[in-house]
Amino acid sequence: MKIGSEKLRLYAVTDRSWMKEGETLAGVLEEMLDAGVTCVQLREKTLDDAAFLSEAKAIGALCRRYGVPFIVNDRPDIAKEAGADGVHVGLSDMGIEKARAYLGDGFIIGGSAHNVQEALAAQAAGADYIGCGAVFGSSTKTDATNLSLEELQAICRAVKIPAVAIGGIRLDNVQRLKGSGIAGVAVISGLFAAEDKKEAVRNFLDSEKCF
Repeated sequence: MKIGSEKLRLYAVTDRSWMKEGETLAGVLEEMLDAGVTCVQLREKTLDDAAFLSEAKAIGALCRRYGVPFIVNDRPDIAKEAGADGVHVGLSDMGIEKARAYLGDGFIIGGSAHNVQEALAAQAAGADYIGCGAVFGSSTKTDATNLSLEELQAICRAVKIPAVAIGGIRLDNVQRLKGSGIAGVAVISGLFAAEDKKEAVRNFLDSEKCF
C-alpha cells in the first residue's frame, strides 16, 4: 500500500481564501505540520500554471522536511513536475486510470466517491485511497452532494483501500464520525479558518483517537 491509514489521519486540504493579511500558505502549513498534520493536499483553482507549479515545489519541499505525503489536487502534470507524492482526481477530473498511466505505479492516486458504487469504481480503477463526502456539507463546493453516515459506513465496509471523510468537518462534529470505519478526515476550513492553527491540529488529533 502506497499510503497507510496512519498518514491519512489528519489530511489538510489547502484553501487560501481563509488566509489573513501577512500570512503565507507555506507559513500556515508549517505551523500545521509542526503540530502533527499527517498529509497535505494543495488545492488551487485560480493560480496560473507557473504560479501553481512554483507553489507546489515549495509546499512539496516543506512536506518532505516533515516526512508527510504531499498530494496535488486535479493536476497530474503539476504533481509530476513538482515531484509530489501523488494526485487527487475527482469524478469530473482526469480519470484515475489516465492519471495512473501518466504518473506510473510509484505515485499515490486518490479518488472521490459519494456512494458505494463510485467507491468500488475508484478502487477498481486503481485508486490508493478514497475521499468520501460531503459528510457535513461544504463551504468550498457549491455543488457538493451530502453523504450520509450510513453510506459512509457502507463505503468503508465495501472497499479494501483507506477511506477519508471530507466536507464541513469541524471540531464540534468530528466525533459524529466515530465507528464509521474511516482512516481519517480531510479538513479545510476547520484548520485554515482557525485563529490558532497549531491548537486546531492538536484538538483534531485528540478528537480522532476514535478512528
